[in-house]
Amino acid sequence: MDLLLLADPLSDKIRSYLPGAKCFVASNGEVVVGACVVKPRGAGTYEIMNIVVQPAHQKSGYGTALLKWIIDFFCESGAGQIEVGTGTFGYQLAFYQRHGFRVTSIDHDFFVKNYPEPIFENGIQLFDMLRLTLRCPDNVT
Repeated sequence: MDLLLLADPLSDKIRSYLPGAKCFVASNGEVVVGACVVKPRGAGTYEIMNIVVQPAHQKSGYGTALLKWIIDFFCESGAGQIEVGTGTFGYQLAFYQRHGFRVTSIDHDFFVKNYPEPIFENGIQLFDMLRLTLRCPDNVT
């Protein structure tokens, strides 16, 4: 839970999406350095609910390796698409776009409506969530 809280500050919110989800980890030897929670959304769609790397291990390739593994695993398992929600700016948006995710919608005021305290990144308050989708090329009908 401590690791997941680095990416989503509400433990109740994390607990709400854990049932029915799968959790994957990245490790360095015996040390868990990253985690990713993925939830099925029906009809061949899966959503990345949380992906996080320990601060001491960020910018070392663990997040990229974990995301690539998640994409390969679900696409090779027959998924049609993988979705994720993120803020409207910052390194997370570029991270997903580098891996083929495309913006498909905007959830206006998501962070204001769903979190009791304002969330800031680089001194700027988050308001809207961008919804991104990666279509699995061999499985799209």
